Amino acid sequence: FPRLARIYFPELKLIKIKILRKIIKITRSYINVMGGVQNPNPTKEKLMQLMANKDKLEAKINGFGQILNANIGMHGPLVDSEGYPRNDIDVHQVRQARQQIICLQNDHKTLMKEIEKLLHQLHTGSKNSDERHQQQQQQQQQDTNNESNDDTQEDHETSISEIDFKIIAKVNHVSAGSPAEKAGLRIGDHIARFGTITSSNFNGELQTIASLVKHMQNQRIPLRVVRNGIVLDMTLIPESWSGRGLLGCNIIITNND
Repeated sequence: FPRLARIYFPELKLIKIKILRKIIKITRSYINVMGGVQNPNPTKEKLMQLMANKDKLEAKINGFGQILNANIGMHGPLVDSEGYPRNDIDVHQVRQARQQIICLQNDHKTLMKEIEKLLHQLHTGSKNSDERHQQQQQQQQQDTNNESNDDTQEDHETSISEIDFKIIAKVNHVSAGSPAEKAGLRIGDHIARFGTITSSNFNGELQTIASLVKHMQNQRIPLRVVRNGIVLDMTLIPESWSGRGLLGCNIIITNND
């Protein structure tokens, strides 16, 4: 899932992905602890069903992602320089895969919200259980906290690697009243993610970003910006305004140190 998130879930914040990973981990452990309870637990059963559905969704997204990776990716052009459909790719298959991924993304976000909600209900309901149940829950929580403390540095490094915070571009001009200014961009901001573009798939050419901007006109583009060592997530909407272009800012390529 972290690898999928890096490519197909750019709108999720780092902290959100870490929370979802912990939710799945704690949920599976908690269900195992509660496995010996004789009375049926509808909440637990629903959680197990939703988690199974989550695995199926991620498998489907991965499958369509492989189709795109074998062609031109999520945002590559479908026509050649003369405006004709490209003959070196399966245009119909790429369009279908892109549409399916977008739909599955929405389903996945909804599903994860349901899992979070049920997990909260499961823990809330446990407060009314017997003393043995409470002791098991407290011990499980303590074990999870201990594991989290032991692996804090490792988790941090892994998360950074998974989401990829390497800088790909820098903002050196922002016009007043522009879409870029409305989004919160400032001169000197370093961009680590521009929509689906990160250091893992960026070819180092501004034309790649320009093509994405043109394709996403009047649509929301998630940005990940590093400002003075602080990571910020923003939403940029390319649109016509009183100035030039669709953004009203100037972006230059920068090399990672």
